[in-house]
Parts: sequence; C-alpha cells; structure tokens
Amino acid sequence: MGPIDQSEALHRRARAFIEASLGVDRAGSTGAGRAAAASPPQDQGERGALPETFDALAIALARHQAAHCAPVARLFEARGADVAAMDHAAQIPAVPCDVFRFARVAAHPPEADERVFRTSGTSLGAASRGEHPFRTTATYELAALAWGERLLWPDGARLRAIVLAPPLHEAPDSSLGFMIDRFAARLSGPASWHVRGGELDAAGFARACAEARASGEPALVLGTSFAFVHLIEHLIEHLLEARLPESATLLPEGSRVMQTGGYKGRSREVPADELRASIARALGVPLSHVVSEYGMTELSSQLYEGTLAAALSGAPGAAPGLYLAPPWTRVTAVDPETLAPLPAGEIGLARIVDLANVDSAVAIQTADRVRVTAEGVELLGRASGAPPRGCSIAMDQMLGGGA
Repeated sequence: MGPIDQSEALHRRARAFIEASLGVDRAGSTGAGRAAAASPPQDQGERGALPETFDALAIALARHQAAHCAPVARLFEARGADVAAMDHAAQIPAVPCDVFRFARVAAHPPEADERVFRTSGTSLGAASRGEHPFRTTATYELAALAWGERLLWPDGARLRAIVLAPPLHEAPDSSLGFMIDRFAARLSGPASWHVRGGELDAAGFARACAEARASGEPALVLGTSFAFVHLIEHLIEHLLEARLPESATLLPEGSRVMQTGGYKGRSREVPADELRASIARALGVPLSHVVSEYGMTELSSQLYEGTLAAALSGAPGAAPGLYLAPPWTRVTAVDPETLAPLPAGEIGLARIVDLANVDSAVAIQTADRVRVTAEGVELLGRASGAPPRGCSIAMDQMLGGGA
C-alpha cells in the first residue's frame, strides 16, 4: 500500500473515531450534540463503543508521519523515539507550531495538496507565515462541524450566519474562513459576510441584524475578537453622533456569538470579560451565549467554552474561560523546559494530540500557557519573550540542528 492509500485508510479510521465518539451518524445528524454539554473524557483508553482506542490511532498516525514527513522523522530520531515500540500517545514527540513556518510538515507531496491553510503572519510578518497542507479536508470538516454543533448549536436551531470575517474567496488560505464557510452551509439559513477588502462593513452588519429581527430568526454571529472590537468602537461612535438607534444591532431571542482570537484593539488591550460584556450588550444576547473558540492553523480541531450548551440544556452554569476539547483530542500542560507532562491544575504549555491531524503532525506543541483540570482547559495567554527552551530545542531538532 502506497503512502496516499495509507493516508486515505488513516483518514477513514480518524473519521470513524470522530463519528463514534459523538454519536455522529453517516447522514450528518449529531445526537450527542443535542444532549447536555459536558466535557468529554480526555482518556479514551477504554475502547467501549469506539472502533479503536485513542492511543492506538494516535500511534498509527505518528508512524505514518514519521515514515513520510522528514521533519517529523528528524524530531523522532533526535529524541530517540522508537515509534514501533510506542504504546501511548504521550510518548509521541510533539512538533512545535513554529516549525510550520520553516519546513513543510506533510506526509504527502505538494502536488497532492487539496488546500493549504496559512497563519496570519501578524506577529512576525507575511514572510513568516506558517503553512499547514491538507491532502483532503474531509476529516477537518467532519471534526469542525461535529464539535461546532455540540457547542454552538446543540439545540438544532435554524440560524442565520452573520460573519465578521472575510468571505472564503477573499481569504482562501484561512482555516477560520474555511470553517465558518462550512458552518454557514450546514446551518442552511441566510448568510452574510461583513469584512470585505480588509474593511469592516458595519452598515451591512446592522442591516443583517435588522433582517434577523424582522424575520424573528435567531442568528449565529461569528468573527474574530479584533473585528468585534472594531464593530463596538464603530457603534459607540455612531450612537454618540445619533446616527444609529441603540437597537440597531439587537438580535432575536436564541441568537448566539462565536468569537475567536486575541483581544487587541487599535491601541489598547481589551480584557476578555470586558469584550464579552460589550458584545452581549451590543447584540442583546445573554453573556452565556457569547462563546469563545480556541483553534490554530496547525490543528484540525477546535476547543470552545461550554457556556451556551450548558445554558440551553439547563445544566449548572459552565464557567466562561474554560474550554472543552473534543474527545478526539488530548490537551496536556507540559513543563516549558523539559516538555514533561505536569499534574492536573499546574500551569504549563499546551501540548495537543489531535487525531484529525492525519497528514501533518498528530502531536503539536504550542507556546500557549494553560491550566488543565477535569472541568476544562483554562487559557492564560502566550509565553512571553523568546520561545520556551523545550520548544526551541524541539524546533532545532526538526530543522536538522543539534540537540
């Protein structure tokens, strides 16, 4: 069996695991998504109803990647990692996110790329944009839609999509744009995009809100935190000048918001709780219905706060700032120096094993500081200054340097 056939077989196994883990049937309905939201177990060691264990699939992916992706192979060799002897996902060396900026992390040749997602390059410039090649996006789409439905529309509501991001044709290499495009298609209601040509279309956004109010149809508003900051600043300015009524952007009952990204405004930091309150007030939605997402170009899966799903199910209120990971991922806090796993509740860097990352790196090492507990993953911001020593060493090893 050649590498492409091996990849296809692994994608089928990954999709089978995702579907089984959430009760997603082949027709696309998600029974588990309509149940009360609870953080799924991080340890899938017991096979149960799953087609295989988390660890077995993670190791199969690592073997494929080590055999066909040179940077991964170099990292494994430098770490003395014998992929044939592995029996637990924690043994897989994690690829630092920064490597995606300097090397092609893919187990297939460029001519087999279906799509390449690229990082924004906001911190280091466009020339340093990381790339994540995909031979197929089928597994990515299944993972995104399954967990999005579980945490953003678990009630199965018919929702219109109002998007504070560029349409996919303007940003075809944006993983966020791709995901939002698939969300809009799945929701099947009207959809509109209000960042075009790099400019915020605040007037168009207000019209979309007015149309939602007139129809009584709730909306899912999706966008980056930065775009929401700009929208709110625009609304405040125009309200002060009496050019907009206070109700201009109020949405019907049942509407909700997904925001993602950092909290930087034009010249000031906007704390997460302040931005959440501003969004809720401007759109007329409960605080619980403003859901933050955590994702990155180097991953194929996303984490979300569980506040909306808990509120809709009547479950005890989930705390904002705690993110729920899908059962096909494992998030572990590791020591910044040694990259060794830390006990639950201790602060470290997020190491993420993502079974949907079939053709790149199943284990990713981030520079994001987290605290992981049974309740979820608390994000504490990126490690400041130079890359943590453990990440820096791993990157050097992958790029062919010394240990």
